[in-house]
Amino acid sequence: MDYGKVIIFSAPSGAGKSTIINSVLRTFPDLAFSVSATCRAPRGAEEHGREYYFLTQEEFKQRVDRGEFVEWEEVYTGISYGTLKSELDRLWSMNKTIIFDIDVKGALNLKKLFGDDALALFIMPPSVEELGRRLRSRGTDSEETIRKRLGKAEQEIAFADEFDCIIVNDNLENTVKITEEIINSFLHR
Repeated sequence: MDYGKVIIFSAPSGAGKSTIINSVLRTFPDLAFSVSATCRAPRGAEEHGREYYFLTQEEFKQRVDRGEFVEWEEVYTGISYGTLKSELDRLWSMNKTIIFDIDVKGALNLKKLFGDDALALFIMPPSVEELGRRLRSRGTDSEETIRKRLGKAEQEIAFADEFDCIIVNDNLENTVKITEEIINSFLHR
């Protein structure tokens, strides 16, 4: 596979990663977002091909077996996420640097695969307590789901030191500015 540079974002749910990525995409026109595949059901207004490529568990497994993924992971029991090789080819054919929003294990697998052509950023919440407050303020998840996400967050935070940069999101405006400076430096080295 011929490839270019990639920027990998990972963070616990509620750390502000999606907001930061959306701002970065508006600032850098040569970046493009990699749409992941998943076998979970769409939530709310999510659309196939926009937020995710929604596959059945059987379709996902068949594509894994055919080697169509660059990386994939069963993130929650029975729910897998992954990056299709065809998605990377599509974006690189447009001469884009690819941005990933991906779980910690997938992020580290991509970093290992792309080496110096990858910038791996971990968005760190100010604290697990603040993360819980953010998740509850969304009003989208049950308390049980929030507790699961917080438990997963603690596991994810344990891998933060394996990323190129850890960016603490304690002030969104500053976090976006720092992130954009790091990306600009990476793109122009």
